Amino acid sequence: MDDKPDAGDSLRDRVLDAVLFNVAFDGWGPSGVRAAVRDGAITAEEAALAFPGGALDMIEYHSIRADRRMVEELERRNVGGLKVRDRITLAVRVRLEQNAAHREGVRRALAILALPINAPLAARLLYRTVDAIWYAAGDRSADFSFYTKRATLAAVYSSTVLYWLNDRSEGMSDTWAFLDRRIADVMRFEQLKSRIRGFGDRWRPGSAR
Repeated sequence: MDDKPDAGDSLRDRVLDAVLFNVAFDGWGPSGVRAAVRDGAITAEEAALAFPGGALDMIEYHSIRADRRMVEELERRNVGGLKVRDRITLAVRVRLEQNAAHREGVRRALAILALPINAPLAARLLYRTVDAIWYAAGDRSADFSFYTKRATLAAVYSSTVLYWLNDRSEGMSDTWAFLDRRIADVMRFEQLKSRIRGFGDRWRPGSAR
């Protein structure tokens, strides 16, 4: 993961925060920008300079910034003493909790990313997020498991986000229970794969039985 802030991020942060204030009602597009301008939080020129690509640029930056803030929070919490599964669970939870105030904005962003023309960006952002989660959990693998871990987590993360968007339970308790179940399913699958590999090794020609 290498998404460090750059010199333009202070302007992007200010514009994004101004638009996020209205995004639940006015969306990520020009209407959301106009609402922020009417509020006096930003100027139209600043919005154009910060996000020349409009809504998609804002959605991409929002996701990258959320990934960065999640990693920073886990680093502050010093999670090295936790089991890997607990670090992953905590990372997903922190990522969602940090965006709880803008859940409708996330919903609208996903609707835009779901359009076929935006599929490459959607895939890229999902990969960035699961990579950031594994990075925050301390994973520095460089073998084939690097990709399988991220593919597996992408499915868990995506389903948890969709559940979270519609959760009305107190404190999002249903979402966290759902996340725990999905992580448990993954761990059982990984244990099964390990047993199958071990069985295959024992019965490989030339191996000791």
